[in-house]
Amino acid sequence: MNSDGTTRGGKLEKFSYDDQIVRWFIIATLIWGAVAMLLGITIAFQLADWHVNMNLQWITFGRLRPLHTNAAIFAFCGNAIFAGVYYSHQRLLKARLFNDLLSRIHFWGWQLIIVSAALTLPFGLTAGKEYAELEWPIDIAITVIWVIFAVNFFGTIIRRRERHIYVAIWFYIATIITVAVLHIVNSMEVPVSIFKSYSMYAGVQDALVQWWYGHNAVAFFLTTPFLGLMYYFVPKAANRPVYSYRLSIIHFWSLVFIYIWAGPHHLLYTTLPEWAQTLGMVFSISLWAPSWGGMINGLLTMRGVWDKVRTDPVLKFMALALTFYGMATFEGPLLSIKSVNAIAHFTDWIPGHVHAGTIGWNYLLIAGILYYMVPKLWNAKIYSVRLANIQFWTATIGLVLYVVSMWVAGITQSLMWRAIDSTGKLVYPNFIETVVKIVPMYWVRAIGGTLVFISFLIMFYNLYKTAKSGSIEAEPVLEAYALNSSSEEPNAAAHRKLEGWPMIFAVLSLIAILVGSGIELIPAMLSQKYIVKMSVVKPYTPLELMGRDLYVREGCYLCHSQTVRPMTHEVLRYGKASEAAEFVYDHPFQWGSKRTGPDLARVGGKYPNKWHFRHMWDPREVTAGSIMPRYMWLFDQKIDYDILKKKMSVMQTLGVPYTNAEVEGSVDAAKKQAEGIRDNLMESGVSKEVVNKEIVALIAYLQRIGVDYGKSEVSQ
Repeated sequence: MNSDGTTRGGKLEKFSYDDQIVRWFIIATLIWGAVAMLLGITIAFQLADWHVNMNLQWITFGRLRPLHTNAAIFAFCGNAIFAGVYYSHQRLLKARLFNDLLSRIHFWGWQLIIVSAALTLPFGLTAGKEYAELEWPIDIAITVIWVIFAVNFFGTIIRRRERHIYVAIWFYIATIITVAVLHIVNSMEVPVSIFKSYSMYAGVQDALVQWWYGHNAVAFFLTTPFLGLMYYFVPKAANRPVYSYRLSIIHFWSLVFIYIWAGPHHLLYTTLPEWAQTLGMVFSISLWAPSWGGMINGLLTMRGVWDKVRTDPVLKFMALALTFYGMATFEGPLLSIKSVNAIAHFTDWIPGHVHAGTIGWNYLLIAGILYYMVPKLWNAKIYSVRLANIQFWTATIGLVLYVVSMWVAGITQSLMWRAIDSTGKLVYPNFIETVVKIVPMYWVRAIGGTLVFISFLIMFYNLYKTAKSGSIEAEPVLEAYALNSSSEEPNAAAHRKLEGWPMIFAVLSLIAILVGSGIELIPAMLSQKYIVKMSVVKPYTPLELMGRDLYVREGCYLCHSQTVRPMTHEVLRYGKASEAAEFVYDHPFQWGSKRTGPDLARVGGKYPNKWHFRHMWDPREVTAGSIMPRYMWLFDQKIDYDILKKKMSVMQTLGVPYTNAEVEGSVDAAKKQAEGIRDNLMESGVSKEVVNKEIVALIAYLQRIGVDYGKSEVSQ
């Protein structure tokens, strides 16, 4: 029978769910979650005390930070998404997953991708784009596994026994489609070798594509799938229907359509065209309404069971997660307002905001979902409600310490950077003054992160004991009527009918995200023709290109920006405001998103070669109080000249105007420039053996940054 009492018309069929694959993804979620959080507190302590880098190149902040973000987003949250989707999808459609083999390929393929990231990123094999650091072979593997996931997902929809797809599945559909589009477009790169590639885009174009991807990776990997999980698990845990079906419709379509436009708010006050910045800001502010629509729908679904919320760990975690989701989605639009962004961007306020979402929304919701699924899948009761409560408060206190410390640090940084005295000079001309001031807040953050990690370990133990106390029984055989065309509801509303046509629903979701993407990206792809080129801007020399790759390898862009915004205090501190034409040969762009150290857009020629030499050996020799790690391996490892011609050739393919003669003579040209730097360093007592070391190539690049466009007098 249908929900309205009409006959389905199909025959009664027997089936069972594949819950083994869900158990596997749950176990992977717990393992990778512990790894991600351990990496997180490691890099937090590295910022509080540079000694924690331990002078080892594989575990410096610049190498571990990308590993932490990838582990948190794609390993921890990714496995949790797959576990929750596979559990709820089968039950909402009354159908076993489309293909058991595809499910297992999906699981092991995804774990292999995560292991590949763990093996490559610490060794500096990175594309140099935030949240998209993995090199091209892994990008291809991600695409293949995502297609397998999509086939399994949509195949299950096709064989469903429920005509209408529930709201949770709407969000899953949007996630699968949009993540595929984001990943493919942003990962367009030209391989140099199996471990190296260059982004197909450059400068302003690369920045726009990257943050269209970066912001929407958060939107469609850390938001929409979790909203889908919320729409399934909150009503189940509360044993109540969703508060408002109509609100869920408005919430879904407005969120999916608006979110995709918001990426440019990461690039306010840069050389991105003004219309794109304004568009990003307007749509970011507009996001507040649909985001809070989801929060309200979730919280009001719990109405009438608030007494249960106080005692039930599942509802308690879900209620707090929705609260933090509301806070984060209020703060996000706030930070996209230009005047607020001018204060917050590049500061620690942004990591505070990000972690309010990833810990407060994603981790806490995952905790609630796991406490719901594990007892059911292992046929047991939660081992200890008391431990769950301890976890809840430990996580909450740790998160509050983290977020508040970053708010304080970020606002302090910004106020000190912007301070100008009555004579028009910077009050704090030395950037290191701002760093020293906020180190205590880094300690508070590290302590807060440690508490969050401890809370996760408590959950790990609690769920392990829960599973151990239960048993895995044979999957029960269920019965449901097959789907039949006669089961269509007469006089159904338009959206209700649409829910019975999931493939059309998927196409409309694709159109919704392509509209904003096309309007923003297509002009950007053509904008290179309209950038006023400057004849003084030349391509990097072969040695400078090698040095730039070392800069990317070490993750320097994670702490140093390379763009001067047109603000008085930035021009006073760094020099002329950046122009779009400066970056036309930058594959990938290196504008960065955080200033733990000063901007480097105009650093070329500011210091002698010996200063850079000493700075990379031990930053505290030239800047007392620096929290930057030492890079001693640069003085031992040799420059890899063997790959230089291939790098130059790929850059030539990408449109960098190298002549064939320059490509062929690149090694000789690089060695000649290295000898010049060597000779200069020898005047300061450095051994001539330095000529073939990586430090020379890095110095060549650092001395080039910003030189072409020229500099004015700066104070730093």
